Amino acid sequence: MRDCETKILDAAAMQAAREQLTRSGKKLVFTNGCFDILHAGHVSYLEFARRQGDALLLGLNSDASVRRNKGPTRPINPERQRAQVLAALECVDYVVLFDEDEPEQLIMAITPDVLVKGEDWAHYVSGPAWVEGHGGRVVLAPLLQGFSTSAMIERIRQNYGDA
Repeated sequence: MRDCETKILDAAAMQAAREQLTRSGKKLVFTNGCFDILHAGHVSYLEFARRQGDALLLGLNSDASVRRNKGPTRPINPERQRAQVLAALECVDYVVLFDEDEPEQLIMAITPDVLVKGEDWAHYVSGPAWVEGHGGRVVLAPLLQGFSTSAMIERIRQNYGDA
């Protein structure tokens, strides 16, 4: 088992890891998200994604990207902490931070074999044409109902307020 910090790579290191996976005949799965407060829905989703291939790369939105997507009060947890928690999961093989609003550039740099996104994002998946154009496939993951970081934050606010 690798130390979780060794699983957090920059894009260049991930490209080298991708080349090694390709040489070994291994299938790389890619997914992405903010993963601000990790919950059972996230874990179920990531385990599903990992089962789609031999290695899972998680593209993690940077703090600036999360703020642009979720608003000025997010993220709750800073990017390095989120990356470390995610890298500690057995189902996650690599974590790469990206600063753009969506991971299309990272997807094009890595060209995963499988692109996974939650079925709640079926209306918009970043990079499917690139992946499918290179022989890969797109898979929509089923959601574990009743789990949402935004809902969790709201429950905390309601239950604990300014306490």
